[in-house]
Amino acid sequence: MAESGTATATATGTKWALRLLAVGYVGVLVVLPLVVMVGRTFEDGVADFVESVTSPEAVSAVSLSLRVAVIAVAVNTVFGLTVALLITRYRFAGRTVLNALIDLPVSVSPVIAGLALILVYGKSGWFGGILQTLGVQVIYSEPGIVLATCFVSLPLVVRELIPVLEEIGLEQEQAGRALGASAWQRLWRLTLPSVRWALAYGVVLSLARALGEFGAVRVVAGNVLGSTQTMPLLAAQRYADLDENGAYAISFVMVAIAILCIVVVALLRPRDDPDHR
Repeated sequence: MAESGTATATATGTKWALRLLAVGYVGVLVVLPLVVMVGRTFEDGVADFVESVTSPEAVSAVSLSLRVAVIAVAVNTVFGLTVALLITRYRFAGRTVLNALIDLPVSVSPVIAGLALILVYGKSGWFGGILQTLGVQVIYSEPGIVLATCFVSLPLVVRELIPVLEEIGLEQEQAGRALGASAWQRLWRLTLPSVRWALAYGVVLSLARALGEFGAVRVVAGNVLGSTQTMPLLAAQRYADLDENGAYAISFVMVAIAILCIVVVALLRPRDDPDHR
């Protein structure tokens, strides 16, 4: 009995030690910087914050960032769902290679990704000259920013969906096929409802990543004030210009949007939903 009590006490102590370690780690790396940032953002009052985020350059940056993020998320949602279904539902030559390539954006520096886009779509790139003769400019314009954002956020939806699709298996789809349901009917009525929360979290992560991307966008955007300057680029420029509170203000907007999306998804998800993964 004494040994059992000692083992239980040891397990309890280990559990609390691990909890404290995890909470402390998150607190130091996430919570503390956010608290400091919020404090610096509003240290001169709400009026200065509102003035900072409603200035013409801030409105342009917010508008561009949201527009690019929505396009990138839409593209990666369709791509992510398609690739996740392809990887989990089919066996084909090159499947392993495709699965590995999906993780390339998290393995390569975003700056390198931006430089690669310039080599392909820049004025002297493989397709840049042809596109410019057609009146399409990719680099140093919004299409280039969209491409860079799509690249860096590409894996997020896929990696949220693949484990869920593997877990639910093929039974539902096989039953639907046996009952005469078409491929689209099986997708809309069986597959999507089963992965809806994984898809939602993948979309939220992609949105947050798209809004906060700096390296790749900095390379391909040109950082033109009021034209190709996104929120991260504006925050960096304000900080470089010694406008620290202005930089914190625009950073707060980015963080607030990301947190709002996460909170909305958490509130909409039923707590007793058995399909949530």
